[in-house]
Amino acid sequence: MQQKLITSLMIGVVLLTACGGGNADLTPTIDPNLIQTQAVETFAANLTQTALAAPTKTLLPTLTASATFQPFATTSGTQPVLGGATVPATTSCYQMRFVSDVTIPDNTPMAPGQTFTKTWKVKNTGSCAWDAGFKFAFTGGDAMSGATYTLPSAVAANAEATLSVAMTAPTNKTGAIRGNWRMSTAAGQFFGDEIYVLIVIGGATATKTPATSYP
Repeated sequence: MQQKLITSLMIGVVLLTACGGGNADLTPTIDPNLIQTQAVETFAANLTQTALAAPTKTLLPTLTASATFQPFATTSGTQPVLGGATVPATTSCYQMRFVSDVTIPDNTPMAPGQTFTKTWKVKNTGSCAWDAGFKFAFTGGDAMSGATYTLPSAVAANAEATLSVAMTAPTNKTGAIRGNWRMSTAAGQFFGDEIYVLIVIGGATATKTPATSYP
């Protein structure tokens, strides 16, 4: 590029000299060094304009790693704590199993209107104690005027207890009369075996059936 500019300027000087003929006064004095300097400056200016016209390279922002996501903590299998207090045990830790009839075995003959007290022996087979205030309540059949029995004291896990309910034989029925009973928490959540009392009015007998068990 520089060489071409110098060559062009030199050709121009020769042409001017030729046009002036022999008149020495009209021929300008040209300094070859000046021509070269101007050519270099012109070339430098062109380079500057080319650089300004070129698209500017945009620097991309540096990406930084985001904070590591922390997984939620898992429970350890213990009872959760709310407000500093342990959540009350659910009925899954309460169980009751029938052991035996203490009084009034199955198919005991009764006269209409006869009063009696039915007593069962049961066992706490759960992992939690039965609290005082738990209820042994009628669940089906004939209640025979029996009322809900409330535990007067706690029964520890694996301990046995007796449950007694005062009853009256019906006066308007004959044959086998059965009433079902089951333990519950103070809030009324039933658990364990459903056990029963079975009497006979009028001399007929009924086939003995086992207590109803629940998981």
